[in-house]
This record gives sequence, structure tokens and C-alpha cells, in this order.
Amino acid sequence: MNTLVAVAIEPFGVGDELAEHVAEVVKVIRESGLPNETHSMFTEIEGEWDEVMRVVKEATFVLAEKGIRTEVILKADVRPGHEDMMRKKVAVVNELLGE
Repeated sequence: MNTLVAVAIEPFGVGDELAEHVAEVVKVIRESGLPNETHSMFTEIEGEWDEVMRVVKEATFVLAEKGIRTEVILKADVRPGHEDMMRKKVAVVNELLGE
């Protein structure tokens, strides 16, 4: 079943600059082969539920397995019968705005 998630996977207790750790997380997501987009606060991932959750787990554990306390914030949109919602949702809003 198609699932679109917005996920933030964040390390804690490793200092003020987190970009290096966040890059490790994003690398796992990008290498998954699932459609994804990274923004300043969240990364969106789209695919079948089990595949998406597997990627979230792998991306989380890339930090946790190093002993880094890791917080995961996740919002999921499970929408049967729909695909490519990462792009289509934005396209509908842009169309309504005349863009």
C-alpha cells in the first residue's frame, strides 16, 4: 500500500553542528532507491509501507549503532490506490495558486 512519510532522524548529545550525522542518515535514504526529497527539517520518502519503514529503520540505526541517542519524528500518509503523491500533492496546490 502506497505510503508517503515525512521523517526527521536526529542525533542528540553530539554537539551543536549535526550536518555530518544528518548526512549519514540521508545517504541511507537516498541509496534505498525509493523516491525521496530532503528539505531543511524533514526528508520525504514514498513507497510501499514495509519498504518505507525498512528505510526509516536503517537510517535510524546508522546513528544508533554508533551509540548515538537518536530521535525519530515521523508523519505518514497511507493512501490506497494512489502513487507519486510526493509530486502530485504539490502540483495540485501549485495549480490552485496559478503556478
